[in-house]
Amino acid sequence: MKNATFRIEGLRCDGCANTVKGLVEKEPGVKAVSVSFAEGEARVLYDPQATDEERLVATIQKPGFRVVERR
Repeated sequence: MKNATFRIEGLRCDGCANTVKGLVEKEPGVKAVSVSFAEGEARVLYDPQATDEERLVATIQKPGFRVVERR
């Protein structure tokens, strides 16, 4: 399992955070997701055998948000 933290631009409310959380949870290999509007971050625990950071970034950015940093 691997942890990744993504700084996200464009989160304007808790609804935005919930949208991102719902999309990322559906990705294969994702075990846990927390998205904070206040911090502008998503934290994801995932199986690197099933998905990778590039796919997670694409999923986060699909509704129009922008990943500006990864940790």
